[in-house]
Amino acid sequence: MAVWRELRRSGAIPLGQAVWAVPDLPAVQPLLERLTGFVEAANGTLLLLAAKGYAAGDVVRLEQLYAAARQEEWSEFDADCRKYLGELDKEERLGKYTLAELEEEEQSLDRLRRWYRELRSRDLLGIPATTDSSTALKLCEEQFETYADHVYAALTSPSD
Repeated sequence: MAVWRELRRSGAIPLGQAVWAVPDLPAVQPLLERLTGFVEAANGTLLLLAAKGYAAGDVVRLEQLYAAARQEEWSEFDADCRKYLGELDKEERLGKYTLAELEEEEQSLDRLRRWYRELRSRDLLGIPATTDSSTALKLCEEQFETYADHVYAALTSPSD
């Protein structure tokens, strides 16, 4: 189970029953070493292969599969960013300027930041969606700062 989780977390793509693929890049070497350690600790067997496509199109197809998996993850991330921005807009419309709400929104932003780092760490091919998602996260951070300013202003202004 640890091997499966590590493969999923790393962004490896499943090709079939117990067959996974990762790009042939130096950044993948630590992953392969961790997997080997997990399997050896469990007295299991692991077969690592450096594969090349039979035809020129095979390499392209594998890169497309990997990029599609990353694109799907980035799309989900972007949808969560839009949801987060909608939540901040709602709190602004309601004038809900409390420390409890601010803390909740900060926790949500921290979750987005962690998720972004995770996705970025496995996007070894650097697909274009990475840049779009970086922009989306920055917008979330800016909106949060604006909301935080409004909360602090509401809390420090004298009540009537």
